[in-house]
Amino acid sequence: MKEDKLKGRKHELMIAVVEDYINDASPITSGGVQKNHLTSVSTATLRNELSALEAMGLLKQLHTSGGRVPTVLGYKYYVNHLLQGLTLNYDQLDGVKSLLDERSKSLSEIVSGVAKIINKAVKYPTVIYVNGYDKLVVENIKIIPLVGDSALALIQTSSGYLTNALDAKASSEAYEDASKYLTKKFAGKTLGEMMHDMEKLENDMLEEISGFKEILDTLIEGIKKFVEENHLNIRQDKAIDVLDESADDEQTKKMMKLLGDQEELERTLETSGEELSVEMVDDDEEYSGLAVIKAPLCIDGTPVASIGVFGPQRMDYKGIASALKVITSQLKGENDET
Repeated sequence: MKEDKLKGRKHELMIAVVEDYINDASPITSGGVQKNHLTSVSTATLRNELSALEAMGLLKQLHTSGGRVPTVLGYKYYVNHLLQGLTLNYDQLDGVKSLLDERSKSLSEIVSGVAKIINKAVKYPTVIYVNGYDKLVVENIKIIPLVGDSALALIQTSSGYLTNALDAKASSEAYEDASKYLTKKFAGKTLGEMMHDMEKLENDMLEEISGFKEILDTLIEGIKKFVEENHLNIRQDKAIDVLDESADDEQTKKMMKLLGDQEELERTLETSGEELSVEMVDDDEEYSGLAVIKAPLCIDGTPVASIGVFGPQRMDYKGIASALKVITSQLKGENDET
């Protein structure tokens, strides 16, 4: 079937029956459609319409004499329609704005807070894949000595700050000199550029940095962890209870397995693109019956992560998509109700 919009009653019918099935999991019948939606249309005509939608691959019968359910293609059609006219409610996630207003928070706290807010709002497993720290622009670097031979590096970026514990023996003056020198050299550059240039700096300016070379060595290793070691933040506080209610045992088991499959989660969220999107797992694949609604996370215009809400194909796309759209808009600094 082509992705074109269905004509007239078929489109109206398709959207209605998918929403009904998402809400109550009852197989779709001509009698149910007539009762709930098209009271003036005969059941015979509605049977023909449902048969036509089945022939197009949008619906399928689980049993010969039973009602129909949406197919992967049917869910895709519904979601494409939904995303074109998504209505947003900016009051539903007011915690996001307060989270961002607290600029004393580190980026890791912001990312973790976003995952917690989304998970609470949608009650499905939420995964954030952090993979964009190398694009963050450095504004200031401050190295603070701690007790013993250790220090804390605070790397202030345009999108928040990163912290890195340093294991380096140096004087307070050396830490202060390193802070001033690094800020002067790298302010305005990305973390990725900073990591690349710092290694070259050590080789070319050994005399100039001799007083704090050990500090630079440990800082380089810390930045490498931020830039090269992408990580997942998985929230599923009350999600499994919801899955038990909305999905069968097989789907719940698949979901639990998927949440432990780091490689697959990263693959899925790496391809989030620039806008909110939905990905369905085809019937012949390992995680068939599952779906993910995903979007990029940009803070002050810098893409730092991707967020995905995972669940059965029969899940609340409208509520989840709206919540994700609100949170991504607020992280970008947008606040126009549409």
